[in-house]
Parts: sequence; structure tokens; C-alpha cells
Amino acid sequence: MEKKTLFSEQTVKIGPDSGYDNYIMAIESSCDETACAIVKNGREVIANIVASQIKTHEKFGGVIPEIAAREHLDAINIIVQEAFDQSELKPEQITAFAGTVGPGLVGCLLVGLNAAKTLALVYDKPFIGVNHLNAHLCGNYIDTDIKPPFMALLVSGGHTQIIDVESYSKQTILGETIDDAVGEAYDKVARLIGLPYPGGPRLDKLAQLGNPKAYELPEGKVDGYNFSFSGLKTAVLRLVKKLKAEYCDAEHSELPENVIQDICASFQEDVSKTLVKKLKKATKERGYNQVVIAGGVAANSEIRKKVFDLEKEGYRVNAPAMKFCTDNAAMVASCAYFNTNTFDDIDVEVFSRVK
Repeated sequence: MEKKTLFSEQTVKIGPDSGYDNYIMAIESSCDETACAIVKNGREVIANIVASQIKTHEKFGGVIPEIAAREHLDAINIIVQEAFDQSELKPEQITAFAGTVGPGLVGCLLVGLNAAKTLALVYDKPFIGVNHLNAHLCGNYIDTDIKPPFMALLVSGGHTQIIDVESYSKQTILGETIDDAVGEAYDKVARLIGLPYPGGPRLDKLAQLGNPKAYELPEGKVDGYNFSFSGLKTAVLRLVKKLKAEYCDAEHSELPENVIQDICASFQEDVSKTLVKKLKKATKERGYNQVVIAGGVAANSEIRKKVFDLEKEGYRVNAPAMKFCTDNAAMVASCAYFNTNTFDDIDVEVFSRVK
């Protein structure tokens, strides 16, 4: 694909057919991680810097957008410089600068996107705006040789989708959640049982110690490839109330640890089973034998295990390394290299929801 430099308007070839090595610097700031990375040819990470805000938001029980945006402002110059230092590359050696346009928190997105635009303007390089969800899929290209076509399960805090990835740029959403996303359901259930933020990873750890068959929970009955997790969340709420009436009294206000572990395990079993059931259905009906998972919840132990269990049935399965599942800039750089459906207008504005 051909891109234009911003001032001189010279044509720059970017992508697998460019004929030379591409070094793309990308910036990601859609939520509570300020990240900058430099990736060679969409697959080889030269630098990868992530500044997490988890400790800042822990005391609030979730991400506060205004605080997150201010922390991005404090970190952005530092992480960009660290990426250059780690890579030992100079700005002039960068082929293009990329940034996440959305979806995400508007105030947060603005920090990273404006930084990427500024770098492209100052060094007269192409600017490439990237969709955050497309970037998550491209996390699978890093340090691998995997190529489309494949069926993808995208699971994150705000999205749950089954995507038919026909090529690097042609992607069709076959199904998605009609209410709570997987990550959202995890966080809400974690709060119900008293787990601190971030609840999802903590729930996963406790689930590994519990009995997944301890409690029978309902599976969302939704047609096609769509998902619903709000009913499951409500069922857990009723279960917790019932168990508290059984186990708690004036002296003991908290559920026993083994009971909490069993709740977590039963919830996680229900979610992971539902996700893989729909993913497998899509691969069979579309005739695919290659599947990938992507998104922050792709780091979940049971979801990851169940997807990789498909290898026993002859599927080729891939998942990004753990550090490339959660928000990072390496996946953004990879997307800028492989995907032609990007936002290259310097005047592009951020968006909070999927376009």
C-alpha cells in the first residue's frame, strides 16, 4: 500500500509488498496503558514500552477517564523516548508513525493520537490511524508466521466478537455480544464476590483453585454467533445472595474462601464453554481449520486452554504472547503495516465506539 508523507507528499510504500524493511512506531493510549512500540515488518518487535496505571485506579475500583488522561500526558514523552533508546533507531529511520484512533476513552485516545500525528508532522513521515480492535487481531502476527484466512475470537473488556478474517484487511464480524462483553462480565462478577480491581485476572486465579462443576449456571441462549452474558451475571448475583444467607452471620460477613473459588470456577467454566462452542460452530460452518484468539481476555487461563484444546481436533490455533494480549502499541504497529483499512487523514478524530 502507498502512503504520503505529510509535508513533502512523497509516496512511501508500506506493507508486505513494499520491497524493503519497514520500521513503524506506534502509540496506544485508549484506556489505562500508555504504550509505544517500534515493529519491523509487522512481526519483529524492536522496542516495546508500556506504562500501566493499574495502581493509580485500584483505589477507585475502576478506570477514572480524567485521571487516566492526565497520566497519559505525564508519561507520553518519556515512553516515546524510551522506545527510541531501546531500539537505537533515530526518528529519521522510522518509516511511518501510527496511533490508535478508537474505540476507547476519548480523553485518553487524544493524547496518544496527537503524539503520533505530531511525530509524523515533525519528521515528515506518513501518519497511520488504527482501529483498536483490528490491532488486537494483529497481535497474532507478532513473532509468528501466521497468515489469514482464519476465524478469530476477540474477547476484551468492552467487546466480544467472532470475526471471519479472510485477509489482512478484509474482516467480517459474524457475531458479538448483545449486552455485557466478556471482560465486563468478569469485572462485575468479581465485584459481586468482593474482589478488588482489576477483578478479571484475580477471578481467573481463584477459579484455578475451585471446582468448575460446583454450581450449575445458565448459558445465554442467543441465536447465531451472538453472545449474552447479562443473564449469567444475574444468576451469579442470586447465587451469591443464597450462599451468603447460608454461610454468613453477624460474626462472619464474608463467604468461605473455598466457596468463592468454586463460584469463580463455575462462572469461568460457563463463559469459556460458551465462547468456544460458538467459535467452533463458526469454523465448521465456514470451513476453517485455523483459529486465533485476541484481546485482553485472551490471557485468561481457561479460555486460552479451551481454545488450544481445539488442536486435538485438527485445528491450527494461535494466541498472542501474554504481553501482546492486553493493550500495547506493538499490535498497533503491526496493524498499520498489514491492514489497509486505516485512518490516514491527519485531521481524523478519535471515536469512543466502534465505527
